[in-house]
Amino acid sequence: MTAIIRPSETRDLPELTEIYRHAVLNGTASFEIEPPDEAEMARRRVALLDAGFPSLVAEEDGRIFGYAYAGPYRPRPAYRYTVEDSIYVAPDLQGRGVGRALLSALIDECERLGFRQMIGVIGDSSSTGSIALHRSLGFLNAGVVRDVGYKHGRWLDQVIMQRRLGSGTDGVPGVERTADID
Repeated sequence: MTAIIRPSETRDLPELTEIYRHAVLNGTASFEIEPPDEAEMARRRVALLDAGFPSLVAEEDGRIFGYAYAGPYRPRPAYRYTVEDSIYVAPDLQGRGVGRALLSALIDECERLGFRQMIGVIGDSSSTGSIALHRSLGFLNAGVVRDVGYKHGRWLDQVIMQRRLGSGTDGVPGVERTADID
């Protein structure tokens, strides 16, 4: 797969919404139960971009294969240098390198923006593909929160993984960031 990774655009919203809809209804990557509509997806995207977070898509021949974005890990100001990654890939292309390309590009962009830590919050400890992807890109296991969500008729864990970005905790961050997002 030779997808182009680029910043997301408003025109991508129908495909992003459909990819996420499938993930919500059929998977455990998101703990949402009802998929948001395109207007809500647009609102979320604008809120992230306005707060200085990156949003990327994987595209080939005009088709969006997946998307990734970084958002605030937690809303308190002390967390402003830490981001949480989110990656969603079209179901027919999972396991073909799209997620790796997106996460690699997202890591690079977050480092460029001055973030220092990236957290992967992986829904369900049986999500071995996502866990392996994060591990292969330098994430370390930071813990498992057991039975924290209930979806698809079963209790789900969350696997927490962490990766240092740029200079990590060396020195004082030089870029002032805020974590205000709706």
